[in-house]
Amino acid sequence: MTDRIAPTPLPLAGVRVVELSSFVAAPLCGMTLAQLGAEVIRVDPLRGGPDFDRWPVTREGTSIYWTGLNKGKRSVTVDLKSTAGHDLVRRLIVESGPSGGIVLTNTAGREWLSYDSLVRERPDVIHLEIHGRADRSTGVDYTVNAATGFPYVTGPVTHAGPVNHALPVWDVTCGLYAALALVSAIRRRDATGEGTAATLALENVALATAGNLGFLTEAQVNGTSRERIGNDVYGQYGHDFESGDGNRFMVVALTARHFRDLADVTGTSGTIAGIEESLGVDFDLEADRYRYRQVLHGLFGDWFARHTTAEVTTALQATSVLFERYRSFAELASDERVTANPMFRTLDQPGIGEYLATGLPVAFDGRHPAAAPAPIGGGDTFAVLAERLGLSDNDIAALGDAGTVRTGSPHSTRRQDHP
Repeated sequence: MTDRIAPTPLPLAGVRVVELSSFVAAPLCGMTLAQLGAEVIRVDPLRGGPDFDRWPVTREGTSIYWTGLNKGKRSVTVDLKSTAGHDLVRRLIVESGPSGGIVLTNTAGREWLSYDSLVRERPDVIHLEIHGRADRSTGVDYTVNAATGFPYVTGPVTHAGPVNHALPVWDVTCGLYAALALVSAIRRRDATGEGTAATLALENVALATAGNLGFLTEAQVNGTSRERIGNDVYGQYGHDFESGDGNRFMVVALTARHFRDLADVTGTSGTIAGIEESLGVDFDLEADRYRYRQVLHGLFGDWFARHTTAEVTTALQATSVLFERYRSFAELASDERVTANPMFRTLDQPGIGEYLATGLPVAFDGRHPAAAPAPIGGGDTFAVLAERLGLSDNDIAALGDAGTVRTGSPHSTRRQDHP
């Protein structure tokens, strides 16, 4: 019966966004808006953006990276070096109806695309520009991260140099902050009729996170920098252990109950009570569990080493202990967390084929908005110009003849072979 009920329209249904972007943060923002129901029109150079062929790619050269971050968008390719191209993009922004006039970009320094220029034509324009740094200079996740302190607390305890994390966390966080900023600006415009000029710096996202989580405050107030502790959990009891058959588990005991259950299942309760008495500590306190973690690692590690993966899993599942076995991406891709997860749907992506693609993590009325294919580069150019600007076939053909627009994938002129 529930399946017959029409789904509630998504929150941003009817909203129109024009996106000029590349790499992670801005495309992720646009894709998030699209998954929330907005019509997001990507505008790229005629030969595709700088990330159009970014690895990983299929053996035929289609970027798995690009398609993953641009699901559900429409694609228009325009000569962004020409005045005619600039005018066309500006019209897409300015003439996009009452729910349009929204610009998302990380291509700074283009006067024709600036808020000051656009607001003269559309006073309620919403303009979000993402920068690398607060002074509007360039910066990417990898360089921003290098200056945040996190590489010096990442990696093995015995490692002396910095260790970069594999996840572009600042890009991802910045993309979600950007989506929040645009949704907030849309709400304000709906209430007041006012537009917004918003800027967001990748570096500020990293600095705000370091401050919010106490890393900077700790240094300012205590005069200390966070120590490198490998896979332990700072201030809590958490550690990775290896089972007898060679698999590794991350185990976390956040509460006194978690810790007592871990002691019980590993048969170390008596020994731990003796340690508490001899040291004058109380392992019900997370601070004491953290301070004496090396002693505890040895006790628990022996139990893990004497049991198989299946035995460890069965025993811990019967407790309140928080744990998980480490998995590779290849293992995860075939795990039921993906294959049986309603957030994933089979998607037939041109250039890639069928695969399980992620929709929006948020479920509305019990449903995850499903993933839609990423566009073929320039594949929506003619349709968008006809629908949004009312251009005739002859008008569009003339733009094509002049080299102002094009259709067809940039892969016809650009390709990187798979290694």
